[in-house]
Amino acid sequence: MKKLQGAHLRKPVTPDLLMTPSDQGDVDLDVDFAADRGNWTGKLDFLLSCIGYCVGLGNVWRFPYRAYTNGGGAFLVPYFLMLAICGIPLFFLELSLGQFSSLGPLAVWKISPLFKGAGAAMLLIVGLVAIYYNMIIAYVLFYLFASLTSNLPWEHCGNWWNTDLCLEHRGSKDGNGALPLNLTSTVSPSEEYWSRYVLHIQGSQGIGSPGHIRWNLCLCLLLAWVIVYLCILKGVKSSGKVVYFTATFPYLILLMLLVRGVTLPGAWKGIQFYLTPQFHHLLSSKVWIEAALQIFYSLGVGFGGLLTFASYNTFHQNIYRDTFIVTLGNAITSILAGFAIFSVLGYMSQELGVPVDQVAKAGPGLAFVVYPQAMTMLPLSPFWSFLFFFMLLTLGLDSQFAFLETIVTAVTDEFPYYLRPKKAVFSGLICVAMYLMGLVLTTDGGMYWLVLLDDYSASFGLMVVVITTCLAVTRVYGIQRFCRDIHMMLGFKPGFYFRACWLFLSPATLLALLVYSIVKYQPSEYGSYRFPAWAELLGILMGLLSCLMIPAGMLVAVLREEGSLWERLQQASRPTMDWGPSLEENRTGMYVATLAGSQSPKPLMVHMRKYGGITSFENTAIEVDREIAEEEESMM
Repeated sequence: MKKLQGAHLRKPVTPDLLMTPSDQGDVDLDVDFAADRGNWTGKLDFLLSCIGYCVGLGNVWRFPYRAYTNGGGAFLVPYFLMLAICGIPLFFLELSLGQFSSLGPLAVWKISPLFKGAGAAMLLIVGLVAIYYNMIIAYVLFYLFASLTSNLPWEHCGNWWNTDLCLEHRGSKDGNGALPLNLTSTVSPSEEYWSRYVLHIQGSQGIGSPGHIRWNLCLCLLLAWVIVYLCILKGVKSSGKVVYFTATFPYLILLMLLVRGVTLPGAWKGIQFYLTPQFHHLLSSKVWIEAALQIFYSLGVGFGGLLTFASYNTFHQNIYRDTFIVTLGNAITSILAGFAIFSVLGYMSQELGVPVDQVAKAGPGLAFVVYPQAMTMLPLSPFWSFLFFFMLLTLGLDSQFAFLETIVTAVTDEFPYYLRPKKAVFSGLICVAMYLMGLVLTTDGGMYWLVLLDDYSASFGLMVVVITTCLAVTRVYGIQRFCRDIHMMLGFKPGFYFRACWLFLSPATLLALLVYSIVKYQPSEYGSYRFPAWAELLGILMGLLSCLMIPAGMLVAVLREEGSLWERLQQASRPTMDWGPSLEENRTGMYVATLAGSQSPKPLMVHMRKYGGITSFENTAIEVDREIAEEEESMM
């Protein structure tokens, strides 16, 4: 009898009723992620993917221009303040949502089904952005191939696409160092190469008559989509490895361009123009709004990319640390890019004998006109041109990976049994569909459609989505409950700084941005072309459609419930039964035994069997359970 008791003590037997799926085999006990969904395969995959996603084309062609037009070095004051108020808290909030639930932008709204329309709005926005963003990558590919020559094609006039206004601006100076000609009445070869050869915009009468498809742009767009598809073919398992190159190599090229730029004559002139503080600009509300807009769009909050990436993390990944690494790294990269850009523009202005503000531009004008023109003035110009456009390519691809992965993850999480086994095929269908929708951008008037999409697809609609998300999580789900979830996941609760930003400062700042964008609304334009009224209306409807998805989602959620209207609203706003960590061993307190098919009343037992004792995370789980029990007793 004693032998039997001893044997029983030596080898405890767990009844089947108390066993979880993770207890069924020894192999699964070492897994801390949803295996069928996929996961990051390396420790740096997530961090580099976030860096690649946030550090994009906007860091190179928007931040430097915004800085010098809004007070130079003084612009850094509102920039870092808005980073602290808006950028870091919202970044951490989106990562926390994704990692805690291991769900995409649609399924994550199990947290409060009433607001699932915000997830649908995210998908619409990111889908529209992905269509035109890959067209920009196609332009970059076009210039990349054009740089593979001994003489850059935009270096000289005299080509079939040039007009009589074309003049090679290559430093024809008089004795006083000034150009003896009027630059405003001439056009540079790089500008005509961009508008008349690459875009062939003279073949279009406007947005209503796009003209013919440009076969070379069509092929570049096809190549861009093929590259993106091959990199996301196996989800984060493949894209997580690609970013080791695409997220780090741009820094090497940026460093090379920076060193080359600051060693050019006149470089200090451009840098001085870029960073000279003009503190009187801080009295203007426009400067603060511009700083908030730069932070908002640069970090990619609200597009669902951060949430998607975090959903592939292990449950206890230190996203608190990663938040500060990515957000501060993004800001520093923007500042360094400004040095690289304006040092070359300073050299260019000295060569041409004109002020820096006459050569400084933002957006495509900088990437495809001004900087290529500056490259022609350097020795080994094709080499530097190739490096510049290869840097833009790697910067753009990282963001495009995130856009596509967001769409694919969101839909497959909604229909996991049908789409997850065929994720590669589904990703291919998405790429083909978006390529076909983007063909209008390869026409003679494609740039007009690109500008329209850029101005309206992610404007006020994106702000509404982020405000809704912030309020739904902190007000409806509850800031205390959300902080408790983070405590369960990371081992500590967010402090007063994050709570104050989530509850008041971040939503108020975004609301101010939204009001400002509506009050200061200006119709779209491209150069001297003014868009017709119907195009403006189409753009506004594009932005409103994403906003209308939120009340539409609310209506659907309410209709699915039973009872009076108030009861339906209450039921639809509560988390679903299966909301919480995806793995049963991570579910404690209120999340115990709420997974479909769950049999274990205490997933903590799984932890103890897995680790052979109590770990720091189990201590956290016990502490959270104790807090919940105390709250329930106080309520009774």
